[in-house]
Amino acid sequence: MSVFAHWPNRITALRFVGAFVLFALLSIIGEDGPGQNKGLTQFAFWLFVVVVSTDFLDGYLARRDNLVSTFGRIADPFVDKVLILGVLIYLAVLPWSQPWVPAWVVVLILSREFLVTGIRGWVESTGQEFGADKLGKIKMVLQSIAVGGVLFLHAFPWPEELFPYLSWMAHALIWGTIGITLISGTSYVLKTRTLIEELNP
Repeated sequence: MSVFAHWPNRITALRFVGAFVLFALLSIIGEDGPGQNKGLTQFAFWLFVVVVSTDFLDGYLARRDNLVSTFGRIADPFVDKVLILGVLIYLAVLPWSQPWVPAWVVVLILSREFLVTGIRGWVESTGQEFGADKLGKIKMVLQSIAVGGVLFLHAFPWPEELFPYLSWMAHALIWGTIGITLISGTSYVLKTRTLIEELNP
């Protein structure tokens, strides 16, 4: 039976396609910025919202209908990372979004993802499960809100007196993402240290 015979995996595949459509839109917007491409930027924002929100839908359907699969366990977090990290990379290199997403923020988040992926691979090689914990899930939610916040800030025309407050909120969301990234990464390291001590008393 095809891995795409059921809706959870179909939704995951559509989310992957949606992520690359979003990257194409950001490439078209490019250095000209949202000012010259307001309609495209708004479309990019709403597409991001749809792709992010459907992450909860495929997981819900898989659990509800008992359709949790190996493909889903691998592909779902992979698509999450491609989406969030891909958009963050674009926001870090485009001049109109760089003030909110400097390159070092992306390096920090990428480093955490590489670290946790390496840890998960080692732990699961010992025959134990190492799924995402609550901090990891909170991290994903906050990253999604922060990325969406930066796109939201630039997608719509705002009164001059309101823009500084929205800008401050976008900065705060990015700093919140930095904080939860560090806390979540540290949590995984500490759990792994405990596991190593148990396996090597």
